[in-house]
Amino acid sequence: MAKRASVHLIATGGTIAGVADDVNAPQHYAAGVLTAEQLIASVPGLFAVADLTVEQLYNLDSRDMTPEHWRGLARAVHAALARDDVDGVVVTHGTDTLEESAFYVDLVTQSPKPVVFTGAMRPANAPSPDGPMNLLDAVTVAASPKARGLGVLAVLHQRIHAARDVTKSSPDRLDAFSSGEGGVVGRTSPIQIFRAVVPREKALPVAPDGPLPRVDVLLIGAGSAPDMLEAAREKGARGVVLALPGNASMPEAWRHSVIAAAGGGVTTVLVARSGKTLPPKPGQEILPALVSALPPAKARVALLAALGAESDAEFWLYV
Repeated sequence: MAKRASVHLIATGGTIAGVADDVNAPQHYAAGVLTAEQLIASVPGLFAVADLTVEQLYNLDSRDMTPEHWRGLARAVHAALARDDVDGVVVTHGTDTLEESAFYVDLVTQSPKPVVFTGAMRPANAPSPDGPMNLLDAVTVAASPKARGLGVLAVLHQRIHAARDVTKSSPDRLDAFSSGEGGVVGRTSPIQIFRAVVPREKALPVAPDGPLPRVDVLLIGAGSAPDMLEAAREKGARGVVLALPGNASMPEAWRHSVIAAAGGGVTTVLVARSGKTLPPKPGQEILPALVSALPPAKARVALLAALGAESDAEFWLYV
């Protein structure tokens, strides 16, 4: 008889644990109300899929998640993965910043065991909540040998996304997440894997205790003033991501500020607002700045993680 899989669930709050005062107005709710134990009790089918252990790490709205929370979450995930009796990990999380937390954990984790993030677009007491099915699917994926070696995943609306690709693309649809041109990794019910996720050759260390570096994102539009970069530098930013139009096309008026930022020890990263940056053309002028193919929010995560671990930022901006 095959051994039953064991999954450790780490709860951090979010809409999946949210409750509305009026079930007829589920859009008005408080996130992070239900506990991890209450979540799993609401989905009896979970216990047919795997043995479960639970951990209530946080219980907050993910709009209030910070890099300090990422660091604590990564350590909790690593502790679970190190246990011989754990085959996979599920993290319940609010959808607003799920892609950022999942990507940070992906950058600092190197284990064949599945780590699966999930959440919900509707609170737990909505007339038709999506959280229970998402949680059941996430536990099923975390317990499956098919998910081993795929890195950190996000499972929502019967789709399996890679943490490095997933982005929240809608504020209200149940299928609120997409994975860009690469597409989803697979689907659930039953589990089907469509494409492999090439593992990284190494993982970043989790940033040590102490203040994490400040990294800002500036959205640059037509006529945006370059003194925004100077203000970020004066406020103590060690890194700045410039979300630029076109193929990360930097306005001429910003050139001096980018050069000054580099001279002041600020790492500047150029990305396209659209989320896809093509490689520089041969012979194109290279400023004292890095160019990343990551979308703005994830470029910030990678830069913050690399600076916090005192690692080569350029490598991690191309993962």
